[in-house]
Amino acid sequence: MGLSSTLQSLLFFLGLHGICRAFVQENCTNYKLQFERVFSVPGDVAMLNTTLVSPDVFNFRTVPFNITWYNSKTGQEMSNQTGRILVRMETLWILNVTLDDDGEYVSVLRTSSRCYRQATKLIVDLPVAGECGRPRKASQDLTHGVSDMLNCPLNNYISKLDSYNVTSSLKWYRVSFGKFLGCDLIVDGDDEYIDRDKTKLTFKTVQSYNNCSYTCTLTFTLGGITGSLSETITAVVRDEWSLVPQVHEPANEIIKAQKGSSFRKRCRVFVPGFNKTDVDVRWLVRDDFINPSDRVNIEERSWYQDVPKKGVWKEQLLTFSELREEDFNMSYFCRAYSARGSPQGYFTLLPKDPNTILPIGSVFGSVMVLFLISVAIYQIFKIDIVLWFRRAFQVLYSNKELDGKLYDAYVAYPQPYAFGFSKEVEAFALHTLPQVLEKACDYKLFIAGRDCLPGQAIVDSVEENMQACRRLLLLYTASTFSSKRHTSSTSSNNNNISKSSDSNDKSESKTRDSSCDSNDEVYPDTRQQLECVAAMHRALLEGSLKVVLVELEEITPAQLALFPESVRHLRKKQGAVCWWKNQKTKQRWWMCMKRREDEEKGGKDSQLSASLSPSSRFWKEMRYHMPVRGKRMVYPEKTALLSL
Repeated sequence: MGLSSTLQSLLFFLGLHGICRAFVQENCTNYKLQFERVFSVPGDVAMLNTTLVSPDVFNFRTVPFNITWYNSKTGQEMSNQTGRILVRMETLWILNVTLDDDGEYVSVLRTSSRCYRQATKLIVDLPVAGECGRPRKASQDLTHGVSDMLNCPLNNYISKLDSYNVTSSLKWYRVSFGKFLGCDLIVDGDDEYIDRDKTKLTFKTVQSYNNCSYTCTLTFTLGGITGSLSETITAVVRDEWSLVPQVHEPANEIIKAQKGSSFRKRCRVFVPGFNKTDVDVRWLVRDDFINPSDRVNIEERSWYQDVPKKGVWKEQLLTFSELREEDFNMSYFCRAYSARGSPQGYFTLLPKDPNTILPIGSVFGSVMVLFLISVAIYQIFKIDIVLWFRRAFQVLYSNKELDGKLYDAYVAYPQPYAFGFSKEVEAFALHTLPQVLEKACDYKLFIAGRDCLPGQAIVDSVEENMQACRRLLLLYTASTFSSKRHTSSTSSNNNNISKSSDSNDKSESKTRDSSCDSNDEVYPDTRQQLECVAAMHRALLEGSLKVVLVELEEITPAQLALFPESVRHLRKKQGAVCWWKNQKTKQRWWMCMKRREDEEKGGKDSQLSASLSPSSRFWKEMRYHMPVRGKRMVYPEKTALLSL
């Protein structure tokens, strides 16, 4: 019997030893003892939490797990005991603490493939005899003369109870010393305190006598047991003070910047206070501090201010030497850390919108420059362009031979014995013009001194031949219109060709013997007068004939003033083709005389001199004003005109 009892006792102790050593021998990842301790006194409630349920340890949201608590002194697994122990996964509640509960408690977290362990230390102190409050106290500062507050350190307990849907209440006590030793309950409505919420005790105005201890007590019912726990705070009233920092910049804004450019943003924080500015200003992105690097720099400075408010300004300048793709679409926070709170401001950095104004402006400017260059080139090379176009696209122009006209141009110039007549002009009309326009360019000209019929009346000759021409070339020099009689006669008749014709009909008997040979006995300038009047009437009033002014020598303003008004008007309106511009001063008429000598030498098809070449500037301008020699057939019911 005695032997049997001894064996049973031995087996019991061996089994107990195996249980005690089981969690020790198990191959678990050991996170050792938590840094934070749990402090309590006998009779209070203690809450121990493991930090193993964390994404830093394993993926607790998707991986199933269980937690077991052990008493490291006995090695026993902690299980629910009514009125004493309550295990809620990662939390171990000791509902009625005793001195024997002091020690370490081990939490073991197991998954299907791994296990982890961690120790949490509970320290149980005896209350100080005759003192209201807890033996271990937290210290918090109060600023003298301003509104301030104390924070109860039981926030974790309240949050855990709220997760259980367990209601709780918190009361504040003022710890008195001396002959008034005890705890005075702070009740609602006390004028000394304002805005007192669940975890904060706010003083309306901190006074020197507030330099004492305050206890906050949390009461709740858990596991059928009503328990409480308390924390005592030693309030230290100081004359040096600081209020909640004020973040002025950044102002929660959106900033756009160009990729690859440098960027700067300033953080400005004002800390109202006196002799105390324990504020740390930091830049953060993605909840991490921004540290200086080869591309990012942070400069810090601070200065004090007395007016309008006492305090200190703190400034941090964040600088990017070059913005990269990863810097955009991020919010950058400037946070001021202080015991009063940690206000912050932020800005969001976005890539700059594409600058459409610059490309559009560049394109528009380029188009404008190109347009101006094109206009300038066209103005300079207009005649060359038009002549090339006419030559290359003759099919676009109608065939002028079907318009009933016999000649391309009527050449009007001062006849022999007429006022303004000169041999040089006559030579130009009878020799130079035909050589280039007729022989080289294949135009048909009517020249009064060459093509009129003998015995034909001047009036009939002028009217019929002008009607048969598509253009009129009016050759003139400075002396062509210098006669007062001619100027007066032309000016009085240039607006009424019918009256001029009637007058000339009445004088037909007097000029019946006159012809293109120009009898000098009767009105030697009659043909010139008729040609001028008829040409101006058709050009300015009817618009049926295009008159080309050919200026053979330079005209001074004084000489121009003697010209008929109609000629001056036409010259101002469309300009004149100037022969004299194409000649050197000493060789103005020499080339025409040279032309006669070449003809006499039989150089009919010889190479033309520069002034007689159709490719010279003057002759290009003449060809520009001459009718277009098209190939397109035009029928009476369908006409097409091109202005080139």
